[in-house]
Formats: sequence, structure tokens, C-alpha cells
Amino acid sequence: MSFRYFPHTDEDLKEMLRVVGVDSLDALYAEVPEELKLQRELDIPAAKSEVEVMAAAEALARRNKPLVCFAGAGAYDHFTPSVIPYLASRSEFSTSYTPYQAEISQGTLQYIFEYQSMMAELTGMDISNASMYDGSTATAEAMMMCVASAKKRRRVLISETVAPNVRQVVATYARFHGVELDTIAASEGVTDKNDLDAKLAAGDVAGVICQQPNCYGLIEDFSGFADACHNEKALFVLNTKAQALGVLKTPGEWGADIACGDAQTLGIPLCFGGPYIGYLCTKNALVRKMPGRLVGATTDADGRRCFVLTMQAREQHIRREKATSNICTAQGVMCLYVAAYLSLMGPEGLRKVCEHAYSGAHVLEEKLLATGKFEKVFARDYFNEFCLRYKGSVDALLAACAEQGYLAGVKAGDSDDLLLVAVTEKRTEEEMNRLCEIIKSL
Repeated sequence: MSFRYFPHTDEDLKEMLRVVGVDSLDALYAEVPEELKLQRELDIPAAKSEVEVMAAAEALARRNKPLVCFAGAGAYDHFTPSVIPYLASRSEFSTSYTPYQAEISQGTLQYIFEYQSMMAELTGMDISNASMYDGSTATAEAMMMCVASAKKRRRVLISETVAPNVRQVVATYARFHGVELDTIAASEGVTDKNDLDAKLAAGDVAGVICQQPNCYGLIEDFSGFADACHNEKALFVLNTKAQALGVLKTPGEWGADIACGDAQTLGIPLCFGGPYIGYLCTKNALVRKMPGRLVGATTDADGRRCFVLTMQAREQHIRREKATSNICTAQGVMCLYVAAYLSLMGPEGLRKVCEHAYSGAHVLEEKLLATGKFEKVFARDYFNEFCLRYKGSVDALLAACAEQGYLAGVKAGDSDDLLLVAVTEKRTEEEMNRLCEIIKSL
């Protein structure tokens, strides 16, 4: 055998080539045009010692430039208590692809059960699943639940104030599932209730999707939205920043049928873009339409408390044509992070983190406006993220601040002068003052 980790011997290769009717690997790839072939050996370096590999990895890591993060738009620089990675590394919580064998998966099943219980309480809904990839796919799955529940109606309304990346993913799902997706207009940065009512009155609507806080960071008032939807036999879906539910009205209190979104704000670090975890919670009446895993508590033959997959057959996860969704990968470690974070923080701790972020954001907004280089865009209140109009190019501003070690925010909307800024519990007054000094000097 030529290579230690390649299982096929020369005899194996010859036999496989014989079966497909060619006498060499070159003949196997004869139909590939020559200009597409590499025409040289792969540039694979020689084997290195462990010390050399670690030194090379550290050299690559030093090329990263850490920035003080005031960016948000769906991914936020929150603090992860050090005990969480420790708990996530314990052997009893080792994740499996799908914990079908309950007798050897009790650790995995227990933390999924605890995660689901806490997410249901946090959202004010009856039940939660596990294993959504992220907030955007969870929202797309909520759309599919609306259509599955409505049966013949295949039109879904989504607010213009839902984050652009979420709307794009939802639109992709809609396109390939034959769903007609229509946009509810925005007015002064929030969902236009009059436009919603008009589109609902036109009929054939299976569901309505809104976001809280919305893509501009604004806190929307959804009074009457659920009633308007239900009067037309449509479901109301609310995508919500998970951490904000520590202080904001829950989707259940707004009368939503489905709550969804990203739970990255609950103790998951930025991690260069992921992985994160989407959450999906709903009312009991829709449980059979819900994709992903559901874990329940029961007792074993000896009367001891234990946990099992419930409400779904195994085929739910492996037979695509029979499944409510083709999502079947377990976001197990992320479930564990969220469950550990919520259990450590508790309602009071989560409220304090939210209050710190809220007050910090409002302090920073005042400081930025005082530089004379910004002006307010919206009059409504926000949670920990706000939008300002910059008197110049946002691209130039972001580049200049990054050179000084600060990620000042992200561009908002299609305009070149709108800046979206986020503040978390990690940001200090000194960092806010330094950011303002950098901007004043531009």
C-alpha cells in the first residue's frame, strides 16, 4: 500500500478500473479537457513534526488582526462564560449524529431536552425543536410549516424589515418549493400594518413573517398582527433575537404561532462566522409539522427518569420524501452551549446582560451624534443595535476604523451612508470613547 491512510491497494485500483472498462487512471479522466487538468504534481509539503505544525498554525493565527467589535446584523460579540466550553468537552455530553439509541445517548438527549425546555419558556411557546442550522434556515422552515398547515394556500408574506440575509434564504426555499413570497412594505423603519392588512385581504395567504428587533435594530409594535393573520386563517411567524427575549415581549405574548431565529446571542462566540444554531418553537397544534429533533422525558424499565426522541419516527430524519424537512444534522454542541448559558444566567442574569447592552447602545448613540458626523434616521426605540446616517462614505469609515483596530459596524440597507452599530455587554466606555475619537479624527 503506497499511503498509510488510503485503503485501496494497487490490486484494488486495477479491479475497479477493469469493472468500469478502462485500463488506467489517465484513461478514466480522458474526457476531461486538457486545459482543465493540473498538469503538475500537487503542492503538498513534506511531513512535519508536531512542533513544526504548531509553529506554522501559530504563524497563520498571528496574521489575524483582532478588532474591537461594534458590528452586529445577526452575529454579535457576546461573552461566553469559561465553564461552558469545559462542560461541552465532557464525555457524557459527546454528540452523536442522531441519538437513536437512547440507552447510550442519555447525555446528548438530556441537554437537548433542557435546551428545548428553556427555549420554549424563553419564547413563550408550547414546544421547541433542536437542530436548525441557523436563524435564516429556521425562518425558512417556519415558512414551510405555514404552507404545510394551510394545505392549498402557498402564498407567504415577509416584512421588508426582516434581515436581508434571512429574506434571501427564505426566498431560495420558496423558489424551490413552489411558494409565492410577497413583501410587506416598511414605513419609517417598521412593518407597515396597512400594507399587511391589504395583502391579507387579497386572500390565499398561508403565513406572515416579521422580525423583532428588526434589521435596523428597531423594536416593533406587533399589536393586532396575530389577530389580523388569524382572521384570514394565516399563521403569524416572529423571528426574534434570542437574547432580547430576556427583556422584550415574547412571541407567545404577541400571539405568534411560530417563533424562530438565531440563538448565537446565547453564549456562542463569533467563531469567524459560525457554527451557530437556529431555534424553532411553536404551539402544540403545529408539532406534527415541525422539522428537526424533539426529545421527551420518560421512565425506563426500572422507573428511573430518562430521555428519548419522541413524536417522530426514525424515517423523519433519513427518508427525504417522507420528512417535513431535509435538515437532519444535529447542532449538538451549539445546543449544549445555549442550554449551559441559559441555566447559568437564569432570568435575572439574562435581564442584566440585556440591560447592560441596551444602556451601552444608547450611550454610544449619543456620543456618535455628538461628533457632528452622524444624524438620526429613525425616531423609534431600539434594543442594542441602532442605525445612523453618516455624513460621508460608510465604506471609507469602516476601513479607516479597522486600521485603528475597531470594527465600527456594518452597512445598513442599500445606501452608502447608513451605519448599523451594535453594543454588547463586552463593550466598555473606554472603547466607545476611543471609537468616537477615531471617527472625529477622520
